[in-house]
Amino acid sequence: MSPPLRHLAGRVWLWPHDEDPATVQGCVAVVADAGGTLLVDAGNSPTAARRIRAAVRAAGLPLPTRLVYTHHHWDHTWGACAWPGVEIIGHATGARILAAEADRPWSEAYLREQADANPRLAPSLAARARAMRGWEGFRVVPPDVEFADTLDLPGGVRLRHVGGRHAEDSTVVAVPDSGVLLVGDCCYPPPLHLRAPDDGVDVRLIRRLAETYDDYDWFVDSHDHPKPREALRRLLAGGAG
Repeated sequence: MSPPLRHLAGRVWLWPHDEDPATVQGCVAVVADAGGTLLVDAGNSPTAARRIRAAVRAAGLPLPTRLVYTHHHWDHTWGACAWPGVEIIGHATGARILAAEADRPWSEAYLREQADANPRLAPSLAARARAMRGWEGFRVVPPDVEFADTLDLPGGVRLRHVGGRHAEDSTVVAVPDSGVLLVGDCCYPPPLHLRAPDDGVDVRLIRRLAETYDDYDWFVDSHDHPKPREALRRLLAGGAG
């Protein structure tokens, strides 16, 4: 059964992240708009995408016509093939990475082969295997529309490339009229297979975003609960960086 969408603020709704970190499924945002609903991230698999679609329908919201990738990692993009006809938007760097990913022979056997070749990737590859219910019809989908620095979308949503150590193409999605900033994974440490023991969250980037979007009420990262502005200020005031 699909979890329901949670109304966060204004025209922003969230499909919640999975509390089990081994599942590797972040939240997905739905920005409702009579002119064409926007989806922020695609879900970690076609199965997740279908559950998100069911939740959008159950909430009585228009189905998405556009989809933004916050970055190229699999748990944010592998559901895209289950959103046919939806225009996909992503950073140019991530587009190149996803184009290469699209050429790989994704399957259970290929995941095992890659895990044998690089054991540090094994947890990620195992999570991908758990997320997939089958491989027929699956494909990695690069963006239809690329951008370099910033991009304003119809309806007033604004995309900004911020990069960071987690993914070089990380993008934040601002919904000014709702006071919501969707930050994806941009402030997280590098992925597990690239992470050093002393790597932590990118506090400088968190502080920069908090200062740039000081009048926003909500900061939403993908694998945690939404943070109200005051909670973020208290966190930064508590000695972080």
